[in-house]
Amino acid sequence: MTDSTNGRRGGGPERHRGAVTLRRESIPPSTADEKLLDSHHRREWKTKDAWRALRILSEFVEGFDTLADLPPAVSVFGSARSHPDSPECEMAAALGAALAEAGYAVITGGGPGVMEAANRGATEAGGMSVGLGIELPFEQGLNDWVDVGIDFRYFFVRKTMFVKYAQAFVVLPGGFGTLDELFEAITLVQTKKVTRFPVILMGTAYWTGLLDWVKGTLLADGKISESDLDLIQLTDDVDEAVQLIVDADAALAEGQGQH
Repeated sequence: MTDSTNGRRGGGPERHRGAVTLRRESIPPSTADEKLLDSHHRREWKTKDAWRALRILSEFVEGFDTLADLPPAVSVFGSARSHPDSPECEMAAALGAALAEAGYAVITGGGPGVMEAANRGATEAGGMSVGLGIELPFEQGLNDWVDVGIDFRYFFVRKTMFVKYAQAFVVLPGGFGTLDELFEAITLVQTKKVTRFPVILMGTAYWTGLLDWVKGTLLADGKISESDLDLIQLTDDVDEAVQLIVDADAALAEGQGQH
């Protein structure tokens, strides 16, 4: 949703629901995800959820069809609230450019802040810039640097696209949404639900406290294994991050060639 008028007659807020655009009083007070997951309206489960399943299926089909021809890609996560001149946005722009120069498409959530910076860096470097938007009641739509964009209603469909088409995850400073993507990626790799790929944290000062807690609490209490710590890489160096991804790709290709 965006409050930018962009020259529209009457101005006002706007929300995208897949192919549908809603403006002003037509915007509902809840999102499709909220309606699907709401446990307070049990009477609707038999009458409406079956139809929602078809809508969910259509989102998977749209995503798979649109992204099937992408080159190797890296999903980049970070805060939508970061200011354009913040250190993380500057890092994201440099990262997007470096990934593009290394031959990777850049996939983000398509929003402002860190996401926009990564998309801008990739586009300005001549790479493919992808934005996977989501229907939210308060955040803006796809940023102007996205070459290929999809607006999703359902978070879990969007998350599938982030994982399915990525060779790596790079996570810059962000909030709950960023942490959600980070820990889901680590869990999928840890449980071998996906072929192992790099999960790279960028922003040493930002992430060190979290990693200290993981080591000092989760590992110390036996909730994770020592080897699980190897699933996460930490760096402030854009070139190092890209090299980690390139090396992981090469190792994977070599391993597949031996089978």
